[in-house]
Amino acid sequence: MAFSFRFPLVTAVLAAIMLFLVFPDSARSQVSDQPDTPFKLATFEAAGTIRIGMSVRDRLMDLHEANAHVTGQLSLPVVSIPKEMRALIEQYDAVSTRMYTIANYMGAENRLSNEGLAFVFDPADVSIKAPIKYPYNLLAAAANYRAHADEMEESAIGGAGFAAVEVDVDAEEPYFFAKSPRSTIIDPGEPYYVPKDVNIDWEVELAIIIGRPALDLTLENAHDYVFGYSIVFDVSRRGGSGLKPINRMFPGPNWFNSKSSDRAAPFGPYIVPKEFIQHDDLEIRTWVNGVIKQDSNTSYMIYDEAHIIRYLTSVQTLYPGDVIATGTPDGVGRARNPPEYLMPGDVVEMEIEGIGRLVTPMEAKP
Repeated sequence: MAFSFRFPLVTAVLAAIMLFLVFPDSARSQVSDQPDTPFKLATFEAAGTIRIGMSVRDRLMDLHEANAHVTGQLSLPVVSIPKEMRALIEQYDAVSTRMYTIANYMGAENRLSNEGLAFVFDPADVSIKAPIKYPYNLLAAAANYRAHADEMEESAIGGAGFAAVEVDVDAEEPYFFAKSPRSTIIDPGEPYYVPKDVNIDWEVELAIIIGRPALDLTLENAHDYVFGYSIVFDVSRRGGSGLKPINRMFPGPNWFNSKSSDRAAPFGPYIVPKEFIQHDDLEIRTWVNGVIKQDSNTSYMIYDEAHIIRYLTSVQTLYPGDVIATGTPDGVGRARNPPEYLMPGDVVEMEIEGIGRLVTPMEAKP
């Protein structure tokens, strides 16, 4: 009887010793598959290859190669992770625990400083691209910060401002417009081409990235359908002698001309999954040539995330990877006295706390 108790014990000890010898790292520590180590996601190019990147502790990993490395190091079952951002978002529920494991393992014990790991990059040494090329939909809110609505009303010419009224967010619909993803989205660092005699303005916006097909959502479940957050520069034309007036049948501004010019949506550099960021309390800023122009907080939005998504999904289905620009705070060029507009040679930098900094140079239109 004593032997029957000891035999399983001896077997277990021998198994543990073998595990320690064959897989010493995994034997010493159990790597969590929970979101313990924050990460950001990027699309980037290195050595001529477009890759999906996971940013951990200011280092950027090729996610596909990091997955293979960690799978081997920990003797994990094989899990395939998509190599394109929109596909990754679509499959995130199925692969997120593996991504958490990668972040937890690589982010510990100084592993990211290992110069022998060819899949680990300094972000400054690679070409960061727009995170998603291209979402099915790019939708944008107008006048979604009280102070911005007020400054535009005060600076209105010919009725082109916003009415300075109190909004009932449950009884009134927000104002949205669409930008063409294929024609307007450009990479971080790519130039916007300033047309001659056209007034170009800056608008920094928090971007919501949709994670699942969404239709007829409620305030209560809207956040469940969000994947994460990024930055969009909503480049805005504010008239100028280089533009013709809208025809007299339609009073008011021409939103298509104002918002949907070519290259008018610089996007990126990172997407932060929602589990790693408090989206409704983030500092949001713009600098032009190093001078701060916008300095606010996402907590000042009129329509919050839930109201925005409830409204949009009451009109149309949103899909994984779709981008919602949530409006800009006050401090735009049009509202200044005198107005200030962007010129070739200017550099616009936009930053949202916890996400990153989006840089867009202004160049003369070729």
